Amino acid sequence: MASRASSKASAQETPVLIPALPKLGTTWYKRGTLYWLCRARTTVFLLVVMAMVCFLALNLYRGFTSEWTPPARTVANWVQAAASCVALPWGWLKQRRGHREALLNPPTPEQTRQAKLDHNRRAPGRIAAGRGLVLLAAPVLPAFAAYIVGWLTAWLTVREYPSEVGARRWLEKHGSRP
Repeated sequence: MASRASSKASAQETPVLIPALPKLGTTWYKRGTLYWLCRARTTVFLLVVMAMVCFLALNLYRGFTSEWTPPARTVANWVQAAASCVALPWGWLKQRRGHREALLNPPTPEQTRQAKLDHNRRAPGRIAAGRGLVLLAAPVLPAFAAYIVGWLTAWLTVREYPSEVGARRWLEKHGSRP
């Protein structure tokens, strides 16, 4: 039978495994080359997505306004340009505020994993519903695309994601660092 002192020593010396985060794995812990390659992969993917969203939004908008008279189209184009100039920084600010709030109460690794699973379950239904809404929203799609670009750009340029902060706090709370 082990003494109380030897039980405490073995429990303290047991290293805690670094939790894996969605899309980052365990690379978030050391933030080495592999971590930055994961972040670069995400950035390139989202840049392509943003380009496609903007292309789709502008073409749907152009198709929607193609039958209008030239003066009406000119007015609509100026309104869209102004709305897009407002929506881009609005998306940036909205994301930065959300990021700041998320850093105050970051999710644990389990909460991050569960949120990713929930997102993956809901995504197909949202995509199907979104197809119909895109056609209804054609008159305002350029401004919506600008909002999305602002939001995603702000999300891509953060120094550290809330899931990383939560994982670091969880690691400090649940044991010594490996």
